[in-house]
Amino acid sequence: MNEVVIIGLGQLGRVFAGGLLRAGCSVIPVNRNDDMAGLARVHPDPERVLVAVGENDLHTVLGALPDIWKSRAALIQNELLPRDWLAHGLVDPTVISVWFEKKKGIDAKPLIASPVAGPGADLLVRALASIELPAREVAAGDALLFELVRKNVYILTTNIAGLITGGTVADLWALHESFAREVANEVMDIQDALTGTHHDRAALIAGMLEAFDGDPQHGCTGRSAPARLTRAIAHADAFGLPVPTLRTLARQIALPCGFSSPPYTPP
Repeated sequence: MNEVVIIGLGQLGRVFAGGLLRAGCSVIPVNRNDDMAGLARVHPDPERVLVAVGENDLHTVLGALPDIWKSRAALIQNELLPRDWLAHGLVDPTVISVWFEKKKGIDAKPLIASPVAGPGADLLVRALASIELPAREVAAGDALLFELVRKNVYILTTNIAGLITGGTVADLWALHESFAREVANEVMDIQDALTGTHHDRAALIAGMLEAFDGDPQHGCTGRSAPARLTRAIAHADAFGLPVPTLRTLARQIALPCGFSSPPYTPP
């Protein structure tokens, strides 16, 4: 039986574990504080090592990932870009841009098919299909990069704009399209800088709207939204980007003293 190591058994990790088990794999769980080096000695040749921790823990986990597992790595994080895995010596990981939502006590709900690239793409597509979650294989390189940036534009635009507008993604576009485009354009400025690539913005907006149509009632924001805004501005600072709309929002909703200022009205 093929072994798949899963590092992180949160909501997403458990979804993938269920799919992999149904696809005939043996799942080796790795929880926080487990000895990865020791587990790698016991399981030196897994088919894949799925890193399913949150984006805040990704670099810590990749920094501690045993060398023997690095060529088998598979990544599923939000806000993921090639610079994240290249910084840890991962050359050709399997990468999936997850387009389903999983919350505690609720079945996973897909928005659109999740694109996946890399040597373990077929396995992850089959695993998700076994639990009725759509996924599709895409080529590594430019095709994967577009999909990662597309997901980032969706997440960051809806989360950041939603800090002001609230509501659903359908509401955001129907009632605040101009404001949403301002946020999206600044998010795309940051993504261009982070990737060193000038992306097709019309295609990215179209991709975001496809996801809106996949779940029009999806809420714009959540508990991670303020942290996403903070990270976005930190990236903008690193590249000297003005991002005036994002900075205005940050001044309005994330004051150092922890109190909120009067509500910002989208233009």
